[in-house]
Amino acid sequence: MNAVLPRFLKSGYRKEPLISILITMGIVDALIGGLDDSWSLFVFGLGMTGVSLAWKWWRIQQRPPILQEEEATVQYYLPPQPSNSSLPMLSIPKKKPPR
Repeated sequence: MNAVLPRFLKSGYRKEPLISILITMGIVDALIGGLDDSWSLFVFGLGMTGVSLAWKWWRIQQRPPILQEEEATVQYYLPPQPSNSSLPMLSIPKKKPPR
């Protein structure tokens, strides 16, 4: 299975769980109705999926636009110059010959 699809589905369920559940229910109803020749269930599933997708599109349109300036703000956790002086270099003692 493609690795992108599960990641896409997880992000969708986390952002809007109610709409995602309604879309899933509509698709399952449409599949069951289409396979069992129950056209009323098939039409109900397609209708539920369509209404859920329209609701999701409407919610996306209602969100305020993301400003580019907020995303480009960089936070520094350390100061640009170290406050302490650097540590002295350690010398490696020479090996003593074996006795």
